[in-house]
Amino acid sequence: MFAFTKMYLLASLISGFILLQSLFNGGLKFHGNEQAINQRTSYTVFGEHDTKFSNQFDIDFSLSLSPVEEIGYILRIKTGVNNRIFNIFYDNQGNHIVFKFNEEGKTNLIVARMDKAQLFNQQWFDMKVSFDLIGDSITLTIGNETFTAKNLQLQDSYHPKILFGKSDHIIDVPAFSIKNLSIIGKETYHFPLYENKGNIVHDINGTPYGNVINPDWLKNYAYYWKHLTSFKSASVAGANYNPQKEEIYYYNRDSLWTYNVRSGSTRTVIFDQKCPVELILGTNFIDSVQNKLYTYEVYYDFAYQGPTVASLNLDTYQWTEESHQQLPTQLHHHGSFIDSSRYSIFGGFGNMKYSKNFFSFDLKKKEWELNEGFTGDVITPRYFSSVGYQPEKNNLYILGGMGNESGDQSVGRKYYYDLYQVDMDTKHVTKLWEIPWKNDNVVPVRGMVILNDSSLYTLCYPEHFSDSFLHLYRFSLKDGSFEILGDSIPIRSDKITTNANLYFDKGLNNLYAVVQEFEDDISSDLKIYSLAFPAITREELSDFPTKQQGKIPLWILLFGIGAICLGWWMYKKLKSKSTDAIKSPKEEVEIIHTPRTPQSEPPNSIHLFGNFMVRDVNGKDITYMFSTQLKQVFCLILQYSLSEDGITSQHLSNLLWPDKPADKVKNSRGVTINNLRKTLGELNGIELVHEKGHYKIILHEKAYCDYARCLQLIATHKMDEHRDEFARIVSRGKFLYLLDDPLFDLFKEEAETKLEPALILEMEKSFTHESFTTTISLAEALFNIDPLNETALAYQLKAMQKLNMIEDSKLAYRTFGIEYKHATGKDFHRSYQSIIS
Repeated sequence: MFAFTKMYLLASLISGFILLQSLFNGGLKFHGNEQAINQRTSYTVFGEHDTKFSNQFDIDFSLSLSPVEEIGYILRIKTGVNNRIFNIFYDNQGNHIVFKFNEEGKTNLIVARMDKAQLFNQQWFDMKVSFDLIGDSITLTIGNETFTAKNLQLQDSYHPKILFGKSDHIIDVPAFSIKNLSIIGKETYHFPLYENKGNIVHDINGTPYGNVINPDWLKNYAYYWKHLTSFKSASVAGANYNPQKEEIYYYNRDSLWTYNVRSGSTRTVIFDQKCPVELILGTNFIDSVQNKLYTYEVYYDFAYQGPTVASLNLDTYQWTEESHQQLPTQLHHHGSFIDSSRYSIFGGFGNMKYSKNFFSFDLKKKEWELNEGFTGDVITPRYFSSVGYQPEKNNLYILGGMGNESGDQSVGRKYYYDLYQVDMDTKHVTKLWEIPWKNDNVVPVRGMVILNDSSLYTLCYPEHFSDSFLHLYRFSLKDGSFEILGDSIPIRSDKITTNANLYFDKGLNNLYAVVQEFEDDISSDLKIYSLAFPAITREELSDFPTKQQGKIPLWILLFGIGAICLGWWMYKKLKSKSTDAIKSPKEEVEIIHTPRTPQSEPPNSIHLFGNFMVRDVNGKDITYMFSTQLKQVFCLILQYSLSEDGITSQHLSNLLWPDKPADKVKNSRGVTINNLRKTLGELNGIELVHEKGHYKIILHEKAYCDYARCLQLIATHKMDEHRDEFARIVSRGKFLYLLDDPLFDLFKEEAETKLEPALILEMEKSFTHESFTTTISLAEALFNIDPLNETALAYQLKAMQKLNMIEDSKLAYRTFGIEYKHATGKDFHRSYQSIIS
């Protein structure tokens, strides 16, 4: 009885851990027939470990399938007895999916015919293979359906070798993903597949077990935004997302482009009749009940008598005029939401005024009206606010933006970091919170996602930079505490018409960012990105515990898991009490070492510190000409040009196109190199050459690269003459900031290895020479390499004291302490006074 209770408790704890893990995006994606044979994924669960199961054992996992119609093997179980091998074969047949459980090379044991729509709508479904070694039967469970093969004359014990994907001569593999893998017998082995890199798979305890070839870790999809597709329109266009059809629309007056987020397919429709509304901003909304897309313009600053609102039937693609009414003023970057019969907008900017008004368009009356009679807290005039709607409560949330109390642009603008809740039944407004903001000013995008998890999600970015980056923020609805999730998305925000939006697909459990960049207020590019939900932080990306020892004893595992659960509960309780008791900047500090973006950089220059930036011979910012791939190629070639004789064609190809066959790689490489040469042609004194099978970048005197100059300064050993220049370069920001691709890891490591000793030495010398401002800059640069460097902290605080920056030094100390506790879990061991004395 005690043994049963103990095992039940363990199973409960493991089940709880599995449930916790399911909140994250662990899992392994298998590349199959869509790739060359040597690029297909193979996973051996136990690796070289010998595991024995007696009487019975289960193989339990969650499975997700690709919508592409294909066939192949998902799982093989080698029993090691009489060379018996069992496998699961998958066949995507039109409206049905067939799983066949076979004794390999002999006979088919089970045929499971499943409804395709039902499985695909779930995205993930459970699958289990149960071996009853005593009863001589094998049971296959798919979702809630069970299929059994009997009288199989199984041995009473097995040492199974369990393989997913490609193995031995079995090369037909469909594209699929698995997560929450468990092998359950008298002993339970759980593999959460929570790795984000490498070929080693660990069990729940962090013990290395299996190995995988050509892995694609799903955890990365919860951190790295994936660029899905792009569209371009030469005329004014608008974009939106239809959750019912899982489609993103991009349209102008002539055409509609459709991207299906589930299948990845695109479609273009040419309208029989042109859209009747003359598009200025391309503002629009989706009526998913009637399956219509409405396009509207609230204001024209010229004489215009045509329709201002029109609807597109998304079944027939025919336009219908809905209204000719205009509002009193233009309303750039207003927020919006739709309920069952009305589409409402809030705020906006136009005619030198910020708005605080609510306007609604009645879908039945087909007219705009001003909503009045709001009570409670007053929302100041603003634009660039993010708006979210909870239909089940008829509540509206309005986040941030910028404007001022008077609404007059000439007064100047203020950035808001606040949240309002509007009860649309009673029209009562409640200000939920306003938080202090210590980082660069940012604005949110138009839409937010609210998923009833006490949080809201939106994208924010500093719109006052030409080349900026969107980040995903998760704000607490209760107190405004926030986290930044995932990596960044580039956005060029020169034009006021440029916009971005955030959507969520419940079926696929994905976030979608839609970024529309206008080049000249007329033509625009649309880029679509996806991120698996729930998204994770940089720290969570690589937080899987590993160890090199054997298994943890049961009592330690029970104690450890219990301690984790208790500690987590206590942490949440203490955090809740702390947040309720005091909302001071000390508790709200978000540690982000952001780059300093100077207002101007020299012409004919390339900058790798901070935000990647390139300026042509006339000083024009041409960073936008460097796509992600061009940045990759340029940085890789430059890296090997500065340390070696360049990079070989083969090495470059292996790094950038490891999955493509040789003939396609050659073509891709040629196109990319030509594009890079063309782009670098905007600068003088820089050459991309190909000599002796190596690509190399040659920098002449006319061309300036901050990293190359930095290395030059370090090599001269005359830093006393150039210390201020060195400080200006490194204080621009972290090296290759926001370029998070693992391709750059080695380059960053090499750079930091060269920079760190120079920074420490020059920081000390600058302090001795009483160049205290330089000391502070060098200390900040050192924090970009080592955020917990105590030497940098000491010199930073002492330099601030010398400059009489007393409060700044205290804030810097407090910030370091918070960073230290986040990283180590312990309070910083040195007092402020002991450092400055």
